[in-house]
Amino acid sequence: MRFLIEFWAFMRARKKYWLLPILIMTLILGGLIVFAEGSAVAPFIYTLF
Repeated sequence: MRFLIEFWAFMRARKKYWLLPILIMTLILGGLIVFAEGSAVAPFIYTLF
């Protein structure tokens, strides 16, 4: 959690707001992989990629 606070402070101080969509998409894809690993939806998610 401390990393996210420091990363947000870095983006605010250096005006690097273009990094935010990259971070959000990385978190969404990571969550999708974790969700698909142990669920019945896994075969349907894997067909998307």
